[in-house]
Amino acid sequence: MKKLFSAILTGAFIVGACFSTAGSLSAQTTGMKAPKIPIPTGDVRKQAPQPGTPPKIQIGKAETFQLDNGLKVIVVENHKLPRVSFRVFVDYDPVTEKDAAGYVDMMGELLSKGTKTRDKAKIDQSVDFLGASISSDANGVSGSSLTKHTEKLLEIMSDVLLNPTFPAEELEKSKTRTESGLASEKDDANAIAGKVGAVLRYGKGHPYGEVMTEETLAKISLDQIKNHYNTYFKPNISYLVITGDITKAKAEKLAKKYFGKWTKGDVPKNNYALPRPPEKTQVDFVHKAGAVQSNINITYPIELTPGAPEAIRARVANTVFGGYFNSRINANLREGHGWTYGSRSSINPDILVGSFNAGAQVRNAVTDSAIIELVKEMNRMRDEKVPVAELQVVKNVLAGQFSQSLEQPGTVAQFALNIARYNLPADYYEKYLENLQAVTPEDVLMMSKKYIRPDRAHILVVGSKDDVSERLKQFAEGGKINYFDVYGNPVKISNIQIQPGTTAQQVIDDYVNAIGGAAAIAKLKDVQMTGAMKTRGPELGIKTFQKGGDKIVVEMSMNGQTMSKQVFDGVKGSASGMGMPPQAIEGEDLEDMKEQAAFSKEALYKSKNYKLALKGAEEVEGANAYVIEVERPDGSKTTEYYDMKTSLKLREVSSSVGQDGQPAVQTTDFSNYKEVGGVKFAHTMTINGMFPIPVKLEVSEYKVNAGIDDSMFK
Repeated sequence: MKKLFSAILTGAFIVGACFSTAGSLSAQTTGMKAPKIPIPTGDVRKQAPQPGTPPKIQIGKAETFQLDNGLKVIVVENHKLPRVSFRVFVDYDPVTEKDAAGYVDMMGELLSKGTKTRDKAKIDQSVDFLGASISSDANGVSGSSLTKHTEKLLEIMSDVLLNPTFPAEELEKSKTRTESGLASEKDDANAIAGKVGAVLRYGKGHPYGEVMTEETLAKISLDQIKNHYNTYFKPNISYLVITGDITKAKAEKLAKKYFGKWTKGDVPKNNYALPRPPEKTQVDFVHKAGAVQSNINITYPIELTPGAPEAIRARVANTVFGGYFNSRINANLREGHGWTYGSRSSINPDILVGSFNAGAQVRNAVTDSAIIELVKEMNRMRDEKVPVAELQVVKNVLAGQFSQSLEQPGTVAQFALNIARYNLPADYYEKYLENLQAVTPEDVLMMSKKYIRPDRAHILVVGSKDDVSERLKQFAEGGKINYFDVYGNPVKISNIQIQPGTTAQQVIDDYVNAIGGAAAIAKLKDVQMTGAMKTRGPELGIKTFQKGGDKIVVEMSMNGQTMSKQVFDGVKGSASGMGMPPQAIEGEDLEDMKEQAAFSKEALYKSKNYKLALKGAEEVEGANAYVIEVERPDGSKTTEYYDMKTSLKLREVSSSVGQDGQPAVQTTDFSNYKEVGGVKFAHTMTINGMFPIPVKLEVSEYKVNAGIDDSMFK
């Protein structure tokens, strides 16, 4: 069932892309005085960019005041457009959520889903009527509208902030959406690397190291959500940031009117031990069945706070190393070797604990080579001064990014909030470009020695254990590799014993016998299946018609209307739907149709000259399974997993090249086998990797030998 129904599902969905163009920069729009730039002589293509005098930044003035309840208000006037934005930021210490990890973010989501006088529908309707926007998160609420609707917007915003009811039905809806997202993330190498990387860096006892799982999601309750809100949402630790077409006098009047009755109170302070990097570099691995790429992440915690004297110098060092397109690691892995579409790094300051990350996605075959090059570039940063010309290019890039950020109306307000939260000097951002241009090669070398540490890192790889892990032992102390599941829990690689003499063909034969045997399969004349695809959106109906073991029709419908149809008559195939004329199915897709037409493709492996290899044994959803690599005569491969006890197929993993040119892995899990007409069929199939979310196919009916007319396949 390789790439099961992928073509017809693609036809059932339409994906839109939005494009935007950035406006041009000028000294006027950025609020900067244009510097005098020296005019180079000679061939400018052979000369490094010359540093100019750092421009004088003229950042809009932020006005501040405080209400009697302790709410600190920051106002940034900007009268260019008749719009005003508000952000209430509740600045509490991160909390540990323990066995209900995720409830803080869910509290933020539910904050705007109902008040004592407005349900979600009424809030949405009121906001839409104003042409405004309101959103909420774990740290408060934001809103924006035309100036003339300011008071109407604030009436809704303050109601949302001060009188939330956290409706039970909205919690259940959120849990359902989140559960689907968690299922999808379990098959997403980037998501896995992000979660496991956080656990490794900070530890599960730190708030940054907690990750949501199906188990923690199930334990989230309204009591936890309400208790968190009642404990931490107090004005005396909060900021009201106002940006846009408003005066300080007007802002003060509105702040008192709509937030002055917010009751202050004591808020707990939470302190945590500082996470430390490993004493020696360790290799950590998450096995992803069938992966054709490895996701590499070199990561560890660092001590660097926002606005620290070293923050700008550390950012320059990171940008040289891996912080922009022409960085060293991208030039090496992408441009030099062609191993990846991109390699990046980051040095992230944080009020509790910062982080270092560097990595890339590469083919299995070059995973170890890519790590060697990453470590080599890390050591190069620590051992050599960056050339002046290269450093100047990087400083120019960062200066441009800073200047461009000033075009955003909320930037100045965010600067003011950062200054208040992190106790930065009042002129921190006004002197940013001056301090940036002052960074020297010696500074970069010093920052690299302090923050780029290949000797005390987690080298985390998410990929295929069988293809990659052995070659990673060279990077670990004593050759030890630590294995984790997708949530960062340590796992033992089970040494499942395979009976001597067991062959791949024997495993396949046992499967054929388990579903009914070759004789029962031979009695099948036709098979009709009716089922439904369960997704977040509308339910998709699906029907398949097979006849003679060499013909198949697959129909996809929505709300009773046929969306797409594939037909294979034993020789030729075509696909139609969505108002498009029939298109011929060719190449590998045609081979897929031939394979799907068989009542049991596994029963034909031997006679159709498939190549089989027993690759070992693994645990699949709690069951020990044989791992079989199956190579079709056209060269395409799948990996199949068969239960060692029942002999039934549990999983099939296939890979292909996606529309974006990237390798795509599709995993199909089979369960709920039931006998129909003497043959067992899987009645539940869960498909990951076809779309951003998992798709579950639930079969409602199989009909066997019902007499399907040949005209169906024309």
